[in-house]
Amino acid sequence: MIHLDKWMDPILSNITATAIVVLSGIMTNWILQLIFRLISKQDLKLLKSKWHPYLAKRKLAQNILLLIPGLVMYLAPYIFFEKGDNMIRLLHRLDLSYLMIVLAIIANSIMLAFLDIYSTTEKNRSHPLQGLVQGLQVILCFITGIIVIAILIDKSPTVLLTGLGASAAVLMLVFKDSILGFVAGVQLSQNNMIKLGDWIQLPDGSANGTVEQITLNTVKIRNWDNTISMIPPYTLVTSVFKNWRGMQESGGRRVDKCIFIDMNTLETCTPEMVSDLRKAIPLMGAALKNINYGSADNQTITNIQLYRMYIDTYLRQNKEVNTSLDIIITQKEATAYGLPIEVYFFLRDKRWAYYEQKQSDIFDHLLAMAPTFGLRLYQLPMQTD
Repeated sequence: MIHLDKWMDPILSNITATAIVVLSGIMTNWILQLIFRLISKQDLKLLKSKWHPYLAKRKLAQNILLLIPGLVMYLAPYIFFEKGDNMIRLLHRLDLSYLMIVLAIIANSIMLAFLDIYSTTEKNRSHPLQGLVQGLQVILCFITGIIVIAILIDKSPTVLLTGLGASAAVLMLVFKDSILGFVAGVQLSQNNMIKLGDWIQLPDGSANGTVEQITLNTVKIRNWDNTISMIPPYTLVTSVFKNWRGMQESGGRRVDKCIFIDMNTLETCTPEMVSDLRKAIPLMGAALKNINYGSADNQTITNIQLYRMYIDTYLRQNKEVNTSLDIIITQKEATAYGLPIEVYFFLRDKRWAYYEQKQSDIFDHLLAMAPTFGLRLYQLPMQTD
């Protein structure tokens, strides 16, 4: 033990000894960090490790080395102070607080490194853990704060927790969003309601785009106009929203439109009309062979029936249409805007721009073919003065 008070005032000697203890910890840390940097730069095996970028990003090794200066500062006071001296107890409490904070930093680095590694896996899309990790970070900070305060005031942590029980309502109010976000995040993940990359749409129009990030307090959505919407997770749990994942994972994207026909142009086809259509539209050849005029039941067929047959045949031979899914061509109830023919099918390619282009091309063709069957598309008459 070194007695500094032999050469200087006792108060000054305590300050000097304390400064030496702190400097010993700082110097120890500086030397250890320097040695670590030199070794890590020379270790090619470490640099080539697939874990190295994630661990280096979160400085896990450097944070672990911070424990050694804490141990040095725990033992150093015995060199300058008598055993049982109050200064030793004070410095020990400060040092233990430092060690608890370092342990919390190490735990946080481990969680973040794990999150970085997990984010590179495919499972992260369906079960993102960022919200869970953020919740654990809040809990870690809370527990560390309680323990550090308990060490500094030399009280048991249970005493502080008992005292905090009376102010639980205040804590619930302060951390309301975090608690709701944590619970909602668990529900979203466990029920597989959303995952990264999903296209979701809120009915109020506040969001319509791709999920880019799911955190404790927000779900980040990049809208189709490249704006960003931040939605609280509990909003997605307590309100209705549309998730287009089912369409994206299916064999096609649905097209459901109506073609409105002027009812004044509907007529019964004669054998001559059918023969002319067979020649004009080779695609209809096989379908028209089944039509038998002059049979016992006096079979007749209308031009709109033939038009529906053509639409069905055209779609089934179109390579862009997924024929393994439903193709439905049906007549709906007549309206003031004409007789609607509903055309329901699925396109193979679900990319938005490509989908819009292909469905437009198909309906351009179907609309242009209507006059071939003697049909006229309904259009509201122009008002003239």
